Amino acid sequence: MSPIEQIRQVIEPYFERYEKLFESTLGTPSNPTINAISQHVFSMRGKQLRPMMVLLSAQLCQGINQKTLESAVALELIHTASLIHDDVVDTSMLRRGQESVNARWGNKIAVLIGDYYLSRAMQILAQLRNTSIMNIALEMSRSLATGEIQEMHHEGSMWISEQQYMDIITHKTASLFAACGEIAAVSAGASTRQQTALRRFCELFGICFQIKDDILDYSDADTLGKPTMNDIRDKKATLPLIVSLQRATKEETMHIRQLIEEGVDAAGEQEVKSFVLRYDGLRYAQQKMTEIKAQATEILNSVFRQSVTSQALEQLLTYATGRIY
Repeated sequence: MSPIEQIRQVIEPYFERYEKLFESTLGTPSNPTINAISQHVFSMRGKQLRPMMVLLSAQLCQGINQKTLESAVALELIHTASLIHDDVVDTSMLRRGQESVNARWGNKIAVLIGDYYLSRAMQILAQLRNTSIMNIALEMSRSLATGEIQEMHHEGSMWISEQQYMDIITHKTASLFAACGEIAAVSAGASTRQQTALRRFCELFGICFQIKDDILDYSDADTLGKPTMNDIRDKKATLPLIVSLQRATKEETMHIRQLIEEGVDAAGEQEVKSFVLRYDGLRYAQQKMTEIKAQATEILNSVFRQSVTSQALEQLLTYATGRIY
C-alpha cells in the first residue's frame, strides 16, 4: 500500500463520498461537450492532496460534515480550473501524461470549461450560506491570479530575488492549500485559534510542495518518468537557480542569465544543471524546505493534540517533501 493510500484510510469512507460528489458535479445532462471534457478531466485527476487536506483538517477539529465535503469539491473545481487555464497560458499539450484539455478541444473551449468549473465552484460555496467560507474562497481566487500575473511579469528574466520567488509561490501555490485548511476548519465549527493554525500549516505545506517541485525539475528525466528542466526552457528562475546566481561570480552570473534568456538547447540545459549543482542550489532549496516543514509541524503540534488524524497530516507533509516524482 502506498503512503497516500495509507493516509487516505484515515478519512475513509468520507473520501469515497467526496469522489462521487466531485464526479457528479463535473458534468451536466444538457451538454454532451461538457460531459465529454469532464470525463477526460476526471480520468486524469492527480493524487487529490487538496481534498485529502480538507477532510483531514475538518476531522482534526469537530469532524467532517456535508459542508466539508461540498467545500472540498468546490476547492478541487477551482484547482482543476486553474490547471486548465495554466495549460492554455503555457501552451502545454500534456497533463499527467495525457492530452491536456486545450490540446484536445482547443484553447477557446479550454478557457470556457475552466470558467464553467469556477462558476460551479462558486455556486456550491454560495449554497453553503457561510460568509466566512465564501470570503476565504474569493480571497484565495484573487491570490491565485495575483501569483500567475507576478510569475508572468518575471518570465524571461533571471533578475528575481528569493523573496520575490517566495511571494510568487505563496500566492500561486500555497494560497489554495491555505484555503483548504481554513475552510475545512470553518466547515467543522473550529475555534479561531484552530482555523489560524490550520491555515498557516497548510500554507507552509503548499510552499514546501512547490519548492519540492522546483527541486525535482533538476532530476534525471528517466528517473522522474517525465520531462525535466521545464522551468529553464520556460525561462523561469526558481529557488535552486536564484541562489546559485547569487553565489556565482559576476561573469558566471551574466553568462548563465544570457544563456537562459536566449533559449537553451540540450547542451545548455546540462550547463545550467551543472552550474546549479556546483553552487549547491539544490542543497540550499532542500534545506529551506526542511526548515519550513519544521515550522509547519511545530504549528500543528502547538494547537492540536497528537492523534491518528494529526499524524496523517504530518505524514502528508512528509510525503509532499520526500516524493521522488
